[in-house]
Amino acid sequence: MASNTKGGLKSTLTVSMSNYLEAGSIVAAAGGLTLWMEYLNLDDFKLGLLGALSANGFASAAGALLGGILVDKYGRKLIYKYDLLVYMFGVLLTILSFNFPMLLIGYVITGLAVGAAIPAAWTYIAEEAPENERASRVGWGQLAWSIGPAISLLLSVALAPLGLLGSRIIFGQLFVIALITWIMQQQINESKIWEEEKQKEVSQKAKGKKLESPIKELFTIKANRHAIVLLLGIYCFWNLVAGVMGYFMPYIYETVGGLSSKQANLLQAFLWILTVLGSYFVFIKLGDKVNRRILYGVGAAMGIAAWAVLTYGGMGMTELLIFVILWGTAAGFGAQAFYGLWASELFHTKYRAKAQGFLFCTARVAVGIISLAIPTMISTLGFKASGSIMIGFLLIAAVIGLVMAPETRGKSLKEIEEERYSA
Repeated sequence: MASNTKGGLKSTLTVSMSNYLEAGSIVAAAGGLTLWMEYLNLDDFKLGLLGALSANGFASAAGALLGGILVDKYGRKLIYKYDLLVYMFGVLLTILSFNFPMLLIGYVITGLAVGAAIPAAWTYIAEEAPENERASRVGWGQLAWSIGPAISLLLSVALAPLGLLGSRIIFGQLFVIALITWIMQQQINESKIWEEEKQKEVSQKAKGKKLESPIKELFTIKANRHAIVLLLGIYCFWNLVAGVMGYFMPYIYETVGGLSSKQANLLQAFLWILTVLGSYFVFIKLGDKVNRRILYGVGAAMGIAAWAVLTYGGMGMTELLIFVILWGTAAGFGAQAFYGLWASELFHTKYRAKAQGFLFCTARVAVGIISLAIPTMISTLGFKASGSIMIGFLLIAAVIGLVMAPETRGKSLKEIEEERYSA
């Protein structure tokens, strides 16, 4: 049985702090992007490379793939012994950077740590959650993911007079919080569901039973292929837009909208605060009670409307506020929240994290590729054409989610497993 004690919720919140640090590091980099650009005289290519190889792109993709394999084999708790130590090293390199290679290496190391923790976090949270609170518990992870950027951006505004030193200080607070979180994470227990699955495997091996390769099963079983199409469909396409926003939105506000760095960071901080509210009041409060297809559809429609206003309505302050209110609120119960939930529900325990690592890796590789092109795409095609492409991605994610959304409310992970794999 999943833990439904206060201790279980405490473990959920402790694990969720990794999400705070991960998203915070992405947005801390975005908030200081123009400062680093001026300090190091970065061109469009180097700017794109930072986004592509950072926690927003290829580095986190590689980390997720490796993390998923490790935590399925050695346990969910394993990642919490070492991951934040690697994260702190990457953040420290960023803080001390005085040239482009040093900054890039710091970004890559931080990104690897960010990616490695993702499959473990969503998996652990879902496996330790009571069946009637699983969306709620996953929602706490989403909420922490939203708080990190909000705080990083507000700090960017407060420390703006310090210039690049302010950006270094923001990474400094992430280092301190990572250290505290790492100490707390040493106290969490292993996932009970994972332990039971491992005991079952040991028993089967002792009886001489040959076990199928988990990686082979992941791609050959029909239920898994269905889940992969659903999850890549909603998360990869939505994340092409969200990933660009997470890293480049302040840059877009400044270069396309003509806002100052302070205005851009304040606007983006407001967006993330709304995401926190959407996570809490919609996903946490309603995710276990309301039809999830309806919730997903409302969030998807709001996201499309937001980008339509931004793309075709110009970029005046009114349009920007409408965009921020619509997108910010919807993101709290949008594709990422449902991805975290469904990716934990729809795969067998023996390759649950591995599947998430593959899915997250694929999505981040896609973001990495588009990050290489975004600065050039905006400057050559213009924002209207670029925005239209973003709307197209969101439409694909919306249709796939609405057509393929599963109904898993109130069912234990074991019940879902039996339903999907006995069909």
